[in-house]
This record gives sequence, C-alpha cells and structure tokens, in this order.
Amino acid sequence: MPEEGSKADRLEACLAALRDRDLVSVAQQILDSCLAGISLADWFALEDALWTSQPMVEIPGRVRRAVARELNLDDLVFQAGRFERLLEQLWVLDTDPLTTFFTGSQNSLRAQIDRHVLRNKDWSVEELFEQLGAFETGRHARFSRFLEGIVSPEAMPDPPTQRRIAEYINTALGEAGARLEETELRDGYPAFHLVATRLGMGRRPKNLIFASFQKPDIRFLDAVDNAIEVLGGADEVLVYDRPIGPEGICWKDLQRWWQDTQDISDESAAKRSLYNRLKACLPSEETSPQRNLFALYHEIHGPRVQMLPALLPEVWLHWDHKTVRQRGRDALTHFRMDFLLLLPHGRRVVLEVDGAHHYENSSAYAATVRGDRDLKLSGYDVFRFGSTELSDMHRARPALQAFFAEVFDAYEVSVPSLE
Repeated sequence: MPEEGSKADRLEACLAALRDRDLVSVAQQILDSCLAGISLADWFALEDALWTSQPMVEIPGRVRRAVARELNLDDLVFQAGRFERLLEQLWVLDTDPLTTFFTGSQNSLRAQIDRHVLRNKDWSVEELFEQLGAFETGRHARFSRFLEGIVSPEAMPDPPTQRRIAEYINTALGEAGARLEETELRDGYPAFHLVATRLGMGRRPKNLIFASFQKPDIRFLDAVDNAIEVLGGADEVLVYDRPIGPEGICWKDLQRWWQDTQDISDESAAKRSLYNRLKACLPSEETSPQRNLFALYHEIHGPRVQMLPALLPEVWLHWDHKTVRQRGRDALTHFRMDFLLLLPHGRRVVLEVDGAHHYENSSAYAATVRGDRDLKLSGYDVFRFGSTELSDMHRARPALQAFFAEVFDAYEVSVPSLE
C-alpha cells in the first residue's frame, strides 16, 4: 500500500492496482467479513459487483416493467411483515435509520412503502419497483433475486398463491427467454428459481478467438477451469482475454484491449491498426462481400461505432484437434462464424455471407442449414446475406443501413446521436 496521502487515496490506489479478476475476490472477502461501518448502499453495491461476475439471466428494463404491470399490490403483500423483510434484504429502505428512529421522519422509503403500499395501497406495483430502484440498469442479478423472493416460502407461505403469482410473472418474462421454475421443496413449500428458457441466455463468453488466418493451435492449460492457450503467433489469431460484461463488447472495449496489448500510445493509431488487422483476416479480394460488409458497418456508423457492438470477424465456435477427414461424418459442421456481434443482455448475433457454393448441391445446402440449427439451439441468432447482395458497395449500403438499424432496435442497442 502507498505510504503517502489520505486513507481514501491509499485505498483507491490499492484498488486501482488490482487486476480485474482480483476485484471479485476482494469484494467477496469484504462481504464475508461483515465489515463494520460499511453503509447498506455500499454493501449492496458490492453485492451487485460480485453478482455481475457470475452467470445470470439478464432481464431488460422493458421486461421488468412488463412484470410489474402483471401484478397488483395484493399479489405481492401476502403478509406485510414477511414482505417488508424481503425488501430489507435487497433494497435500501432507510438512508439514515437512526434519524428515522429518533425523529419519526416519514420521508424514508420505508415510511412511504408503509403508507402507500401496506396501508393505503395507492401505489401501483410499477411505482413501487421504480422507488426501489428495480428498473436501474445493470441490476439484473438483484432483480432476479427479488422475483425469486416474491414467490419464496419465506415471503409467501401458500403454495397455490406462490404458483399463481409465478405464472403472472412468467407471462412477462417469456420475452426475455426466462421463467420462474419450481425447482425444489423447502419446508414443504415450493421454491422457485429464475432460469433461462433459451440456450445461451445468461451465459458469459469464456474464450473469444477471432480474426484468424488459419485454424489455431490450441492446448488446455487447465481443463478444469477451461483455461486455454493459443500457441500460434499473434499475427495469425487474436484472443480477447478480458471479462465480457452484460453489455457485450463495444468497439471502444476492443480498441482499449488492442491498445494495451500492442503497447500503442496514440488512440487514433490504435483504431487504425485494429481496423486494418481485422480487415486483413477477410478474403483478400478488395471487392469481397465480407470486406464490403465490414467496411460499410464502420462507414455507416462513423464516429458512433466506438459505442456500438464490435463487428468481430472470423470467430471460432468449434475446435477439434482432428481434421474433418479424420473425424468423418461426426465432424462439427459450423466451426467458424463470418462475423459475431456480442450485444447487451447476453444476446449473440451471427452474420454469415453465403457464396454460391453454399447452395450448389444438396449436401452443401444441408450442411448450411444444419449449421444454422446448431447455432440457434446454442443461443445464437443467425442472419445470412447472399454474396451478390454485398458485391457492390453502393447498392449494399442502404440495405445494410436499414438492416443494422432494425437489428439494434430489436435487440435494444442504444445508438448514440451524431449531434
């Protein structure tokens, strides 16, 4: 620890020196130690940071509001005392409990909930969720625990009511690829957990190998932890080795990683260098459809691309140490993706550019559609382009502009204004 400066300065310097993967361990140690003097707001912030590092099902804000609209206060408040204890476990109800106790202040959230939810019942569930902070960005894990708590035996010890409320909630959750599933009995009562109903939901990418010129040479460093090492040179394949959060990977994240790993001090130089490196792995013909798609993505969005999902080329999905000839008919059919977008809420979008060879005979076509099925069942959404659609930059531009606008709208990607 540095010896100069205030305690706060020294603590900040120590935290800044930690590696990202060590921050999770530090947060867990603080929570396990029940550190005296830490505020409830800071405690919950540590929990949020810790939970974010773990696999979870992400519920977009729009779906959270839809859940609230499916419910009424009578649904939630089975017993007032039990419901208040649930709220205390997950939300800050008193910013200053001592002031509330000694002065009888009615301005705390606890007092407002007592008045508007438990007694007068003149708040909607949506208003209650708003006041709790349940709609705040990034609090997916806390919201998930809140939903599980609402229908838990501790808050609602009545099986018919538990199951009825869970079904109301599931009506809205379906759009997010999630549902409350009855998974066990606790003291004779059903207990529910939030689970993904679509494969791929709630999973964090562990290895991202992309922009390769050839099949990478891989070995396991630790098979238990799924730790791999790519033995090929840096010029042959790129490996993004930083944690991928719930917002996916934006170009700025990729550029920051590239700038650090390549030891490039100038941001503009790093941007140009990364763009050229990614483009270099695409087919060498200047007018190739893949190159046109890659170039137009960046031209269409201009400076905004920094805040948009990175268009990752030549991403490895499957890897087998044996060749297709050695593996035979059991070989994986779709080992590499033309382009991958890692979007918010854990969504994964694959863009494939198909040449005539994909459809030149029945076996080639069968392999293509079988690969699509495998991808979709693994949680990827696949969009295909014919090579002729992208062979001319001028004709392709308006079509791609409309396509990306629709994709970003459908997947709730915020596109910054040019102003």
